[in-house]
Amino acid sequence: MLQQTPVARVEPVWRQWMSRWPTPAALAASAPGEAVHAWGTLGYPRRSLRLHAAAVVMVSRHGGTVPDTLPDLLSLPGVGAYTAAAVSSFAFGMRATVVDTNVRRVLARVVNGVAQAAPTLTPAETALATALLPEAADVARTWNVAVMELGALVCTARSPRCQACPVRDLCAWQQASRPAYEGPPRRSQSWQGTDRQCRGAILAVLRASTGPLAAGAVDAAWPADEAQRDRCLDSLVTDGLVERLARGGFRLPGR
Repeated sequence: MLQQTPVARVEPVWRQWMSRWPTPAALAASAPGEAVHAWGTLGYPRRSLRLHAAAVVMVSRHGGTVPDTLPDLLSLPGVGAYTAAAVSSFAFGMRATVVDTNVRRVLARVVNGVAQAAPTLTPAETALATALLPEAADVARTWNVAVMELGALVCTARSPRCQACPVRDLCAWQQASRPAYEGPPRRSQSWQGTDRQCRGAILAVLRASTGPLAAGAVDAAWPADEAQRDRCLDSLVTDGLVERLARGGFRLPGR
């Protein structure tokens, strides 16, 4: 849930989710559409299907428990290097390099003296983060949390609170008088009128329904552009987020 989504948005959904599905087996026993429905407006809804699929794999291969090794974690649907490292470190106390957007920004400023990290994660950034990671696993876990929180709360992307920073005297960016970012252009993601907004509108109508909807009801979710709506609906079906029924209606998968 925390992939590309702030904690403040995730926490209420996470609490509801864990109350309903406290174990992987509980989630795996529900239809995938229930996971899509419970995901709400967190965005990137394919993550909900991957989380459901991961729960199914945990039940079939790991006795219903979250695996505690990096290879097994990486074999789960939707789990990449960041998520596997975070679970290894925070859940199981293993020494693992956790690199998210906040960590990248802190290291870019404190160590490299630049305002922002590169647009995408580079091998050099991962190598730097690993080189700085304390050797002791318990200290490494605290380090991971500390650097992530420093980036989230103090060394923010906009209006960093340098006066409150505990490592201000060590910061290469601060010592260089905080030079402006001069790297590749950073693209901002638009929303209004995009396929992402259209897909979200269609899913919102299906989530609000207690069962399948006729095609006309789904069409009403995005009446302005028929071609865009049909394209987005087809993509939702292809992604497994929506089921097209034989009689012409639509529903969330298995719901």
